[in-house]
Amino acid sequence: MNLLFKALNDATRREILSLLKDGDKTAGEIADRFSISKPSISHHLDLLKQAGLVEAVKQGQFIYYSLNTTVVDEIAQWFVQFKAKKK
Repeated sequence: MNLLFKALNDATRREILSLLKDGDKTAGEIADRFSISKPSISHHLDLLKQAGLVEAVKQGQFIYYSLNTTVVDEIAQWFVQFKAKKK
């Protein structure tokens, strides 16, 4: 769980997740959206993978990243438990 919150604690990583909600993207496509270095984007993607928030699939010379919706659903369910019940 600590890795998950660490991953979500960074604005760049949250923006990467937002980009991926529209569909799979290569590391290059993701990097093109930011004004930081490709190695920095690679580091962010690695942390998101470690947290289980994204999955990576190699196709030819490209690696495609996608949201791991299972983990996203688990996070949402975890947060819902704290919602106060109305009386």
